[in-house]
Amino acid sequence: MTLFNSLIVVLLVLVFLSSGVRILREYERGVIFRLGRISRALIGGTGPGLIVLIPVVDKMVKVSLRTITMDVPSQDVITRDNVTVKVNAIIYFRVIDPQRAILQVEDYLFATSQIAQTTLRSVLGQGQLDDLLAKREEINAGLQRIIDQQTEPWGVKVSAVEVKNVDLPQEMIRAIARQAEAERERRAKIIHAEGEFQAAQKLSEAADIISRNPTTLQLRFLQTLKELSSEKTSTIVFPMPIDLLTPFLQPRGGAR
Repeated sequence: MTLFNSLIVVLLVLVFLSSGVRILREYERGVIFRLGRISRALIGGTGPGLIVLIPVVDKMVKVSLRTITMDVPSQDVITRDNVTVKVNAIIYFRVIDPQRAILQVEDYLFATSQIAQTTLRSVLGQGQLDDLLAKREEINAGLQRIIDQQTEPWGVKVSAVEVKNVDLPQEMIRAIARQAEAERERRAKIIHAEGEFQAAQKLSEAADIISRNPTTLQLRFLQTLKELSSEKTSTIVFPMPIDLLTPFLQPRGGAR
């Protein structure tokens, strides 16, 4: 009985001591509290590797240093031109100071998510819908800078923020489609008008050249006959220059 009791005591002691052994991976750090306080020798966290704690006296909180990808839920945003849209985003961040991440905020994951949501609504609400659709890179950079400034006291570094989806109302989608169609028609009309203008310029230059050299008109006449002869037509109209009829139109004697 005495030996059995001794074995139980030894087993309890081993279990008690093993409860103070922790293993931290390469990407983990531990913030150790000793009697509720962080020892100066342990400031900044400890790890990775084997960590030996004093049971009951020490308590360790694990913190991951890997980059966290968080999906920011869709937010109802009213732009400056009074258009209501639903916008969601993705935020990439990681802990760079484990001690501040544990001491300065209760839950840095939840806090970062809430900061991202409120910043998303406030920043996008200051711009117009066209800016939200066209200046996506500038908006992402602005969101990253603002959120990073707010999470810096918590030891959290925000590396990137990406606006993921922008859901527009159906009536706004139809309006944008009509606007795009009108823009395409405007461009088509401008291109057609420019073509007509250039063609008129070339015709004016050609007429100027022909008026200075009548032989050019004869060459053009012969070229037209050649083109007509290549066609399988039964009737050919020969235009006759008015100069050939001039002697017959001049008055003889005094009569016309």
